[in-house]
Amino acid sequence: MISLFLTPLLFLSTGNVTSVGLVFMLYILSGIGMSGIGMGVMHDAIHGSYSKNKKINTFLGYTFNIIGANAAVWKIQHNVLHHTYTNIDHADDDLNAPYFLRFSPNAKHYWMHKYQHIYIWFFYGLATISWITTKDFVRLKRYKDMGLLNKTNEYTKTLISMSAWKFFYYCYALALPMIMLPFSWWIVLLAFLSMHFITGLMVSIIFQIAHIMPSNEFPLPDDAGQMNNNWYGHQFATTTNFSPKSKILFWLIGGLNYQVEHHVLPDVCHVHYKNLTKIVSDTAKEYGMPYHVKTSLFQAIVDHTKMLRLLGEKQNVSIV
Repeated sequence: MISLFLTPLLFLSTGNVTSVGLVFMLYILSGIGMSGIGMGVMHDAIHGSYSKNKKINTFLGYTFNIIGANAAVWKIQHNVLHHTYTNIDHADDDLNAPYFLRFSPNAKHYWMHKYQHIYIWFFYGLATISWITTKDFVRLKRYKDMGLLNKTNEYTKTLISMSAWKFFYYCYALALPMIMLPFSWWIVLLAFLSMHFITGLMVSIIFQIAHIMPSNEFPLPDDAGQMNNNWYGHQFATTTNFSPKSKILFWLIGGLNYQVEHHVLPDVCHVHYKNLTKIVSDTAKEYGMPYHVKTSLFQAIVDHTKMLRLLGEKQNVSIV
């Protein structure tokens, strides 16, 4: 995946590409590699599950920085907030969205949400563009205000490091091809944005269909601020698998079609998910907990779209 991401960019940087179509093709090919890094390399590494060696995990976690995002911010957003408070409004940062998107029945309802199942795909495509520009900075500041960056000078050090990594990314992924290729700068920029649009769409769909589904629950704490379910029961109730028989998809997305296994065993490398499926599903059945599975990626996307439509049409959605 790292080679699939870097090789097209290196070829573009040689300046030997003389076709506009090939420029777009190479950037999009690089985007597929970028998706693979995000879902199959850095995801395990930042969870500490890629290797038993912490240094290897840390090193491979930096692949997220190489593709323009930031490992430190992601670790808080994903490992801490998403995995701890899955589908809990105002706590799971994956549910926090601009006012024109509604991912939870507990979020405020606006009239434009009625059409979100139509326009949301465009905004999914902007996901990684947002990552490499503003989102990481906004989240870093918010996490500081939440007290999640409490080491001495941690915020300042992370901010400087993140800015440096992003500058490096823009230099080799955008500026260098602009300089070397015999085309107008805006053509290279459009190809670069096309790469990110495809990547953003792919990554957003894979992560969102695991949780924003009609069969999943969106629990809230009681008046005392406590959750009524245990942590494992909560993960089963809020997470969905999809396309469990597809070996190609399993490889392409780093095993994230086995989201239930990932959520109940986040410190286990994704290569083991298939072998764990029966154990996890039998355990869920034994303790009377749900085990949500969609047979195909297509079915999962259809149900996700239905959920978006439900969230858009009704102010209070009854989740079954």
